[in-house]
Amino acid sequence: MENYFPILMFVLVGVAVGVLPVAMGFLLAPSRPDPEKLSPYECGFEAFEDARMKFDVRYYLIAILFILFDLEIAFLFPWATIFKDIVATDSIKLFGFVEMLVFVTVLVVGYAYAWAKGALEWE
Repeated sequence: MENYFPILMFVLVGVAVGVLPVAMGFLLAPSRPDPEKLSPYECGFEAFEDARMKFDVRYYLIAILFILFDLEIAFLFPWATIFKDIVATDSIKLFGFVEMLVFVTVLVVGYAYAWAKGALEWE
């Protein structure tokens, strides 16, 4: 039974960290509801009755472009993490630089293409 005590403590601390802030917010926060706060609001549009109502597709285009470029930038972090190792090793120093140069070039070309096509314009 002594071997399971750390697991029990881990579970109890995890539940406390998850439940305690919510309970404190519920008990201590002022409750002042008004129609503005209670109205449904999602993805930049006021709630509407018909689900088939037409709206501007540029919102989704910008959202997809944001996700695309955000994920591409996330690929820079592993490279930055091992940058000291790349620079310290003579055999892969040039290879690491050229590979990242190619990646950043593709990223910039994609960004320039989206900009040239007007995908980033919001009128």
